[in-house]
Amino acid sequence: MSMSYDCYQHKLDKPIHPRLTPAMTAKSASGDDLFLFAERLAALGFGPAARQALLMLEDEMFHFVRRVKKGDVPARLMQELDAGLEPVQFQALGAVIRIGSGHGRVAPEEATVGLLAEEMMVDPSRASRLAADLVERGLVARAVSQADGRRSVLQPTETGRALFAGFQRVKWQHTASLFRDWTEAEITAFAGLFRRYAEGMRQEYAPRPAGQAE
Repeated sequence: MSMSYDCYQHKLDKPIHPRLTPAMTAKSASGDDLFLFAERLAALGFGPAARQALLMLEDEMFHFVRRVKKGDVPARLMQELDAGLEPVQFQALGAVIRIGSGHGRVAPEEATVGLLAEEMMVDPSRASRLAADLVERGLVARAVSQADGRRSVLQPTETGRALFAGFQRVKWQHTASLFRDWTEAEITAFAGLFRRYAEGMRQEYAPRPAGQAE
């Protein structure tokens, strides 16, 4: 738990004011700022327990997303597999496989450097360097597109697929260990609530149509 959240907990007994100014909401997330966010939640009708839970969730999600961005999970698993890859290189391999399989996408497609850049949200030059690294390591091969013979595409090699399968195997071993002491009811409830949360996030932060007013 962060120091900011701990500081906030000591202020829960203060009176809640219904309005926040833009200047107040623009401050960094210190203990004082968390109290201000709690005020806003109170104005929206959330009770004390819900406010505390939501601010705790915000704090935990910050650290969770930070670990994801830093690549802590693939870095640890790459060490266990002795793969000699940087997290971003493994992420690029996973992106090539996802594009080809269509997992998390509208449909399967031939993986190109352009689609790799899109999937990883990096610029094309960065994606091109990552693709070259994977080709050099024998994890990805360049091939001619079946749809357009003038276009070069990226395909995972057997070595690349084996590494990805090993990653999935070790990741699930850790997942099973993480939930080892959870009851079946707790796991089921958590999965359902997290899915509900994720769907709410997709709807709440859906891209705004071009030209639509705030």
